[in-house]
Amino acid sequence: MVDDDDALGPLPAGWEKRKQPEGRVYYVNHKNRTTQWEDPRTQGQETGMDEPPLPDGWEIRLTEDGVRYFVDHNTRTTTFQDPRPGAPKGPKGVYRVPRAYERSFRWKLSQFRFLCQTNALPNHIKISVSRQTLFEDSYHQIMNAEAFALRRRLYIIFKGEEGLDYGGVSREWFFLLSHEVLNPMYCLFEYANKSNYSLQINPASYVNPDHLQYFKFIGRFIAMALYHGRFIYSGFTMPFYKRMLNKKLVMKDIESIDPEFYKSLVWIKENNIDECGLELYYSVDFEILGQVIHHELKEGGDKVRVGEDNKEDYIRLMTEWRMTRGIEEQTKAFLEGFNSVVPLEWLKYFDERELELMLCGMQEIDVEDWQRNTIYRHYTRNSKQILWFWQFVTRTDSEKRARLLQFVTGTCRVPVGGFAELMGSNGPQRFCIEKFGKDTWLPRSHTCFNRLDLPPYKSYDQLVEKLNYAIEETEGFGQE
Repeated sequence: MVDDDDALGPLPAGWEKRKQPEGRVYYVNHKNRTTQWEDPRTQGQETGMDEPPLPDGWEIRLTEDGVRYFVDHNTRTTTFQDPRPGAPKGPKGVYRVPRAYERSFRWKLSQFRFLCQTNALPNHIKISVSRQTLFEDSYHQIMNAEAFALRRRLYIIFKGEEGLDYGGVSREWFFLLSHEVLNPMYCLFEYANKSNYSLQINPASYVNPDHLQYFKFIGRFIAMALYHGRFIYSGFTMPFYKRMLNKKLVMKDIESIDPEFYKSLVWIKENNIDECGLELYYSVDFEILGQVIHHELKEGGDKVRVGEDNKEDYIRLMTEWRMTRGIEEQTKAFLEGFNSVVPLEWLKYFDERELELMLCGMQEIDVEDWQRNTIYRHYTRNSKQILWFWQFVTRTDSEKRARLLQFVTGTCRVPVGGFAELMGSNGPQRFCIEKFGKDTWLPRSHTCFNRLDLPPYKSYDQLVEKLNYAIEETEGFGQE
């Protein structure tokens, strides 16, 4: 143990500062029995310090020499200069600062696996279940265990089928149990909409009086899947993953879960509502199980009329409400359960698409099936841009193909029947590539219609550059 009290003040309650034999300092969180290199006082923990908060998207980190520097996740740059107003100038010319912000998915995954390995506990935890009562047996054993113990090596036993578990049995358990706990039949989760089979929390889950405990259990179970490197049966919506990562939800996120609601907000955004004479106020009604619930977006919202001068604020509040309506307590319980097994801080390197890949795995994509079931608008099958597109898809690796599929359709998963069974907002909707814009523009996507707007690029290299940037750096928006 080393001195906990230095220039940054005392450590938060439950934390301890230690030093390896070679001298490198690390930190122990006794609350959830994990260790990390980062000082919790510089990682957004409650420290009692009087420093003002960082701007949105900024983070404090330390160099290997213990010097603070700042990461701007908005522009993906690092600096020693404190971005807060009136802050003193940071040091210059210090060595060993990360030169490149960008990290590959494999690098991020290796960092996450390193955290899992260094926080592994000895021995194993035995979970004995019956196939007939899989949900109930798993629930009781996971909830009765201490959360940190779920990081021990798993030893799964199906009653009546005793045998050694070298990984295959636990893989089957994760797959079968995820199919059970995420089944909309239990009213805990529901499909995003009739054409999107990704899952989201069901606002009507309160019909089960123990629903919050079940969400806490599911949070633990999903964390176990990530920790032990196992895949689950079905994935969640992108907004749900963003909530897990504590990322800001934007209007575009609504499109994949409620296309009609999204269209109405787009219409308000793009039209002069003063000229339309709309009777629109800061309030909204929605129905759960036949009960109409009235909600004011702000205090006194029933009396505040929406006009051109305040519609951006109205859209922001409406977006926040639509993404959280009726599910605040359930989400909190899920995240509490998850965080008790795997600290949410461990996911900080990932984006929502990478989180889906970690949980659901990368499905093998049949490129020939993809080509056979793609339609074109203002392009033909033999247009040079289309030939270049399929050349890119064929040459790239599985990870990039999955990211491209996510970019256009909203998920990396292909239906069981292949690309012929892709669904859109109005029913079956094949993958579509449409000619759009100028060659200086980025591609853009319409996830509700499985459509890629592909500008008429002048070379294969230009197409690859623009497509790569759109897949990695944007969330479906076209940019000039």
